[in-house]
Amino acid sequence: MATVERSLVIIKPDAVQRGLIGVIVERYERRGLKIVAMRMHAVDRGMAERHYQEHQGKPFFAGLIDFITSSPAVSMVVEGPNAVRIIRDMNGSTKPFEATPGSIRADFGLETGRNLVHASDSVESGEREIANFFPGETFPTWERAADAWILE
Repeated sequence: MATVERSLVIIKPDAVQRGLIGVIVERYERRGLKIVAMRMHAVDRGMAERHYQEHQGKPFFAGLIDFITSSPAVSMVVEGPNAVRIIRDMNGSTKPFEATPGSIRADFGLETGRNLVHASDSVESGEREIANFFPGETFPTWERAADAWILE
């Protein structure tokens, strides 16, 4: 079995406002990924600025911050073998018009600035992002009854 990885997944304000939380969560679970933490919350400016720190100074930075703090989001810690790559593939390209058919962004998105979901781009980013969105929290570990039918 591949190494279990964790990723931060954010169901962004546009998806929350459109009532897509359930269908998005269902996709990750149906794939066999495990959600080990989930909460709906308002992303505050400090959290948003830490999250998007690599874009600070770019012309679109203020817009990113304004958008992610504009309405509640759902943040999740999702784990599984090769989770980082699998989740990013499931999400699709940042530009929905370039996303692979069947991906979340291809199925539900039209514009880059309203791309519905975020996922960590590496295991290291996942660790940093999870610590930012779930500071000091520990996550339950358990075996699902279905794991024997999902994992080798």
